[in-house]
Amino acid sequence: MNLLNRVALITGGGRGIGRAIALKFADLGADIIINDIAGSEGAPQVVAEVEAKGRKATYIPADISKADDVTALISKSIEAFEKIDILVNNAGITRDKLIVRMSDDDWDLVLNINLKGAFLCTREVLKHMMRQRSGRIVSLASVVGLMGNGGQANYSASKAGIIALTKSTAKEAAPRGITANAIAPGFIDTEMTSHLKEEVKQLYEKQIPLGHYGKPEDIANAAAFLASDEAGYITGQVLSVNGGMLMP
Repeated sequence: MNLLNRVALITGGGRGIGRAIALKFADLGADIIINDIAGSEGAPQVVAEVEAKGRKATYIPADISKADDVTALISKSIEAFEKIDILVNNAGITRDKLIVRMSDDDWDLVLNINLKGAFLCTREVLKHMMRQRSGRIVSLASVVGLMGNGGQANYSASKAGIIALTKSTAKEAAPRGITANAIAPGFIDTEMTSHLKEEVKQLYEKQIPLGHYGKPEDIANAAAFLASDEAGYITGQVLSVNGGMLMP
């Protein structure tokens, strides 16, 4: 399995799962475009790590919830690398609260970045992939997008939306040789989950048959497979990587 000379755009690539995906793709021969918010401390570091592996990399800041920013992001990516073979919709945030306490801003911010951002990036990159008649789109959903979670109505809804967006994209893009798939991680040991209280972490671990949180590299391995030629006949699917926490 290799991604030799492929160009991958990874949103939210400056840390956590996005960073792990960037490094895995680079190990397999891909050149990497890291998207993150302006002023990201992690993004330049990931670029340096990719370049240390002998691959080309660049950091292009953009607010993916804004259409103009996304148009500029894709344009700059094409200008720098002449093509985009792989899009990884990874960027995401949380604003956890019970529904009765959730503000409109909490809802809108999460949906705008997690779901609208994935839509805008997918829409813009498809214009180029369709002309290439090839491409891979891998989007990060979540186990809570499949089962819901108390205190995460906005996040769960955004991730469920990612799944529906993925399936619709797969049907529309398949005639041009483009696949679209989603990964639904369970609880992964990242900065996002590090803020959970220890008793909450232990409670969730008891729900995982394998008995521990996953690593960002577990998701990166799944993303690499879905982006590879070996997954060429897989589209519109949701790959759950959750240690057995949910078995639909």
